[in-house]
Amino acid sequence: METFLIKALQLVAALALLVTIHEFGHYVMARIFGIKVEKFYLFFNPWFSLVKWQPKPGKPKYDSKGNRKASWRDTEYGIGWVPLGGYVKIAGMIDESMDREQMKQPPQEWEFRTKPAWQRLMVMIGGVLFNFILAIAIYAGIAWHWGEKYIPLENATEGMEFVDEALKVGFQNGDIPLMADGEKLDASTGDYPLKMAQAKVVTVLRNKKDTVEINIPENFIFKLNNDGGFMGYRLPVYVANVVSGEPAAKAGLQEGDHIVAIDSLPTAGFTELTAALQQFGGKKTTATVERDGKEIVLPITPTEGGKLGFQLKPITDVYETVTNHYTFFSSIPKGWEIGTRTLGNYVGSLGLVFSKEGAQSLGGFGAIGSMFPDRWSWLSFWEITAFLSVILAFMNIIPIPALDGGHVLFLLWEIITGRKPSDKFLETAQMIGMGLLLLLLVYANGNDLFRLFK
Repeated sequence: METFLIKALQLVAALALLVTIHEFGHYVMARIFGIKVEKFYLFFNPWFSLVKWQPKPGKPKYDSKGNRKASWRDTEYGIGWVPLGGYVKIAGMIDESMDREQMKQPPQEWEFRTKPAWQRLMVMIGGVLFNFILAIAIYAGIAWHWGEKYIPLENATEGMEFVDEALKVGFQNGDIPLMADGEKLDASTGDYPLKMAQAKVVTVLRNKKDTVEINIPENFIFKLNNDGGFMGYRLPVYVANVVSGEPAAKAGLQEGDHIVAIDSLPTAGFTELTAALQQFGGKKTTATVERDGKEIVLPITPTEGGKLGFQLKPITDVYETVTNHYTFFSSIPKGWEIGTRTLGNYVGSLGLVFSKEGAQSLGGFGAIGSMFPDRWSWLSFWEITAFLSVILAFMNIIPIPALDGGHVLFLLWEIITGRKPSDKFLETAQMIGMGLLLLLLVYANGNDLFRLFK
């Protein structure tokens, strides 16, 4: 339950930030061009709002023609109770509010519909633009505060541990990835697992000496989605410290010891150690340990649950890491580099969704929430939030009615042809788009429920 709450808290916090920034982008652009924004809401508020604030009217301001200017005081600000997004209600615009009565009134100079097409276009791309800027800012902040710390693949001497689907196609635990379709893999970019999953042939180093090529089947990436990942660095078993009175202490294990076997079972990584200890739970056995360059054998009796009672050295203390540090100013281009690369990778993989396996891999809030770790980590939170901000920016610019991209499409048509689509057409398109989005929402979250019960 605690794990669920931590993941849920991170999900809600990330979505609240992303939605607020997205709607603020629309709001800012509308205000720049003197358009009245009637409502600004985080989350939706059918029937009632959790929080609602309407500023007191100030002294009216007028333009050079004597027309009253729109003000930030014209906006009702609030928080709704349905955490599925948010919205700004822009005066004189056909949107999800479907305010037909307002559209029947004579157009006003402070309404969206009376502004030039290029200004309306800027209002519509404001949300997408602000989401992408947010992602770049977060990536830049991560580079500035934490730096870029990673383990080069060649430094992971014990290789990787792979999920079941990867093992089925020919990977073996301990393999060190080298190339994907002939291109050298670089751990510093963080996207090497994606390149491997989308490649036709992956080259690995096996047993620290043999070069092996593995053929990757078509749509392999979707099978990995079901397994919750691809691989992770194998963690060799080095003792950080032992707990007094536990089997490790009684057997004489010491800080810095490297456990390489339990009985006759090799323990190249923590996964193998766990399996071996469970096999010998409550039974007398031996632990083979490397200490000061020598190999020694210690008699040991794990607990009934297969525990020894010691803490592992973190992986960054086992493998040699590389950390790139950035100043405030040098972090900005780094943020741009990571943001654009993330967007490119996401767009490049989006085409895979239009297949049977791709459709089945779609997920809703459950899938998004599962991306967050089960323990709070600011670094992980900001990395995932930045990634989601990139996704939100791209998904919103897809030319589907009811999304920003649909409005952008119609505005581009108006700019190019000089002909504005009728209000009736825009209303119909809005309703169709909202229906499609609702079906997609139900389908994606239905997939989550199916996978949960399965």
